Amino acid sequence: MNTTAMNTTASTDESVQTTVIDEEHTAPTFAELGVHDDIVAALTADGKIHTFAIQELTLPLALAGDDLIGQARTGMGKTFGFGVPLLHRLLTAPESGVRALDNTPRALVIVPTRELCLQVTGDLEIAGKGVNVTLADGTVRPLNVTAIYGGRPYESQIAELQAGVDVVVGTPGRLLDLAQQGHLVLGKVEVLVLDEADEMLDLGFLPDIERILAAVPTSRQTMLFSATMPGPIVTLARTFLNRPTHIRAEHANDSAIHERTTQHIYRAHALDKAELVARILQADGRGATMVFTRTKRTAQKVADDLAERGFAVGAVHGDLGQVAREKALSAFREGKIDVLVATDVAARGIDIDDVTHVINYQCPEDDKTFVHRIGRTGRAGRTGTAITLVDWDELHRWDLINSALGLGVPEPAETYSSSEHLREELGIPESATGRIGAPKTASGTRAGREKQTRVERPARAKSQRTRQRTRSGSAAADGTARAGAENATAALAATAPTAEGDAPAGTGDAPRRRRRRGGRGKGNGAATATAAQAD
Repeated sequence: MNTTAMNTTASTDESVQTTVIDEEHTAPTFAELGVHDDIVAALTADGKIHTFAIQELTLPLALAGDDLIGQARTGMGKTFGFGVPLLHRLLTAPESGVRALDNTPRALVIVPTRELCLQVTGDLEIAGKGVNVTLADGTVRPLNVTAIYGGRPYESQIAELQAGVDVVVGTPGRLLDLAQQGHLVLGKVEVLVLDEADEMLDLGFLPDIERILAAVPTSRQTMLFSATMPGPIVTLARTFLNRPTHIRAEHANDSAIHERTTQHIYRAHALDKAELVARILQADGRGATMVFTRTKRTAQKVADDLAERGFAVGAVHGDLGQVAREKALSAFREGKIDVLVATDVAARGIDIDDVTHVINYQCPEDDKTFVHRIGRTGRAGRTGTAITLVDWDELHRWDLINSALGLGVPEPAETYSSSEHLREELGIPESATGRIGAPKTASGTRAGREKQTRVERPARAKSQRTRQRTRSGSAAADGTARAGAENATAALAATAPTAEGDAPAGTGDAPRRRRRRGGRGKGNGAATATAAQAD
């Protein structure tokens, strides 16, 4: 490690040491930091050779089994900061201090959202691809990583746990459910990770986290990672971590947001936002774009509107089922859609490196949410563009965010979809309008489902079957059968009782009377009385 290019200074909190890394500093490789060769090979195959700042600082401590708190801005590689040493310790058990593997979980990673659960699981599978582990009985098998989260059937997750697993990544609620049912063994966990701990605090998961921490062994390694570190999380760390090292990695002259992200803040009217966003999506160089809203209803409304305007758009919010959310995220990652509308809860689990634009359709609640939204672009050394639309009734909220982050934009410029400065700053063509084509079908929106055309069923071909009448079970000629039917009808009419009595119809001159439709009892009584008179 090039220590001459790294300066460590004390922050306002004496318990935190901040390491500022010079721009000329050359990051070491995973191999140089002592990571197992099999994991290095898997990372190299995926194009990951050199470490990021947070990884460079956490790996030496984490590989040794020490407790730590890792803090860095979103998009700076925190997942591999804990994932690589976690896999290394399991792969080198029991030499690393972890008891021999026996098909029960040795490592547990707790995350706040389903999307983040899938993203972390995918990263761990990349680092563990082709890696084999040796069990206590000498059996050699591939490393198993399992995702446990709500919105999916219990049966498949229980089957994976019973088949044998080494690392479990999950959300607090489903983890507690399976642990209480006896399917998830927490008593042998020796490496515990809390990822995005501040988001779990905001979502109210702190009681569940404390219950899980009480169920795992006290002699364990605990790592806590997050982009922000509010007071309650620091208190949690001091309670459940054993003399942790708090690492906050920053590059020289870094601020709370990525310097490579260009900021644009506009004061926009609510009735003009849809048209304004439609024109922003036609800016030069616009690639994959994320649009953030505060509420689920607004997210669905914006997604439907953009789909109606011809954009390839998907939606991710809490009112959608898990299958629909995963489908939309998968389509966004694969490039089938290039606009994704999401709520703040989904922001933590979407890790896509090539997002070029982020649009805050509504002003975030606070500066932490703003940082996490903006962190979806400008990731892994790339550049990005962030556009924030502030309505008149959100100016007080924006003033707090601007002051906390020092953005220097206390009064956003009043902007409409037809404003000249909007086109000039974002490179929007003069010919751009609020619609780019016919409505499209998009994952998670209703536009496609409502526009589906009904497929008419083809006309049924007329049957060529020849119907044959029978009498007493034997076939009869058509004429004979028809005559027999007519005779039977005549005989039935001749023997039918009349309204005046049981005499056959046609034997008297009295006109027929319509039978009264009373109850069954009334009808029977009238018939009996009439028959008595006839007698």
